[in-house]
Amino acid sequence: MNKEYDFSPLSKSEMAMAVESEQAPSMGYWQDAWIRLKKDKAAMLGMGFIVLMMVAAIFIPMFSSISYEDQDFARTNMAPTMEHLFGTDNLGRDMFIRVLYGARISLSIGVVASLINLFIGVLYGGISGFVGGRTDRIMMNIVDILYSVPTLLYVILLMVVFKPGLLNIYIALGISYWLQMARIVRGEVLKIKEQEFVLASRSMGASPARILLKHLIPNSLGVIIVSLSLSIPDAIFTEAFLSFIGLGVSAPMASWGVLCSDGINTLGAYPFQLFFPAVAISLTMLAFNFFSDGLRDALDPKMRR
Repeated sequence: MNKEYDFSPLSKSEMAMAVESEQAPSMGYWQDAWIRLKKDKAAMLGMGFIVLMMVAAIFIPMFSSISYEDQDFARTNMAPTMEHLFGTDNLGRDMFIRVLYGARISLSIGVVASLINLFIGVLYGGISGFVGGRTDRIMMNIVDILYSVPTLLYVILLMVVFKPGLLNIYIALGISYWLQMARIVRGEVLKIKEQEFVLASRSMGASPARILLKHLIPNSLGVIIVSLSLSIPDAIFTEAFLSFIGLGVSAPMASWGVLCSDGINTLGAYPFQLFFPAVAISLTMLAFNFFSDGLRDALDPKMRR
């Protein structure tokens, strides 16, 4: 039995629809990185804690009827209660509000120092790697000389010169924390600058500044973002240490380091005065480390399927 088949060519629109239905949906680099980051539960937990801490630090002291510097000598050294969740200190100040206000100071120091680190380190390392030759050697020799001094000692010396204070902490950390970023960006630029798209841009007459700012630095954003996220907890810990030894913010301002310094004096009698700011520092640094690890894996091109 013979069967007859009626074949007719597809129109252009029907052919385009058929091809489109067979193709997998395209996915950009950042979209793929976000999808992989969401699968990392530890990274998402860390990011959630960081966002929660920032929101609480900004809004709870703003709308609270109690100020971080309000003193009530009738309520000194009170244990945690429903009225004072973290208890009070030796001047009757509410520890819960002071810990949240300390989060403002400590987180702002970490963010500002990292942004200064981003601006100086990326430009310095990018210029060094892109220009190359003798300029690169001289610029990296300067970095090596500065890098030979331990960062913490470097910051302490700067704080002794500048005197303790919030603005001076911003300056001291910003000046000293860009060295690692410069070395990382320089290494990435050295790898990228000989690739075909950079050579094509040069052949089309693009200026060195345009190549650096439009091609080399944007293609190094993965490692830059990871390095930046790792530098924030490092700056927070450095500020806490400086405040703990008396080189940080001045009274009556309260950072986590100041609260730990005050709490260590009453550790035997009132351990909660040290416990809560110390836990806040530990959890924040742990959250940043979880988030940074997940971000590093998400932005690694080798992890893409």
